[in-house]
Amino acid sequence: MMGPGLWSIVKFLTHQFFFTETMPKGEVKLKKRLIRKARGKKPEFRRQESWRLKRLDESWRRPKGLDSKMRIRKKGWPPRVSVGYRSPRVIRGLHPSGLEEVLVHNPREVEGVDPERQAIRIAHTVGAKKRMAILEMAKAMGVTVLNPGKG
Repeated sequence: MMGPGLWSIVKFLTHQFFFTETMPKGEVKLKKRLIRKARGKKPEFRRQESWRLKRLDESWRRPKGLDSKMRIRKKGWPPRVSVGYRSPRVIRGLHPSGLEEVLVHNPREVEGVDPERQAIRIAHTVGAKKRMAILEMAKAMGVTVLNPGKG
């Protein structure tokens, strides 16, 4: 559950910024704080018995067994995925930096990015030559690149 401080930030951000195009200073800072707070309260959801059996991956699967302790939410068992753990709408889908991710395939797509609110991620299919052109353009515009590579 979220504390009263977190809800006041969510209300403020939703009311003030979510439906407007203007971006006051410090919005990204507030969003980053909100992301840290909200994600810190979310448990790691683990597949039932994955800690006991090596052949089972930890990735979430819904427990369906008739006598499953996890399915009936027995005390002492890991939590199940439920709608109550959902993130606030303001931060849903944002990068931990507080910026919205935009997938870019060529240098022309960098032009439509707002450096204040958005960061770019270069698609994995982009080759070295085009990647360098995208990086140069992003640097000139002051846009954050989430996966600049080793160059």
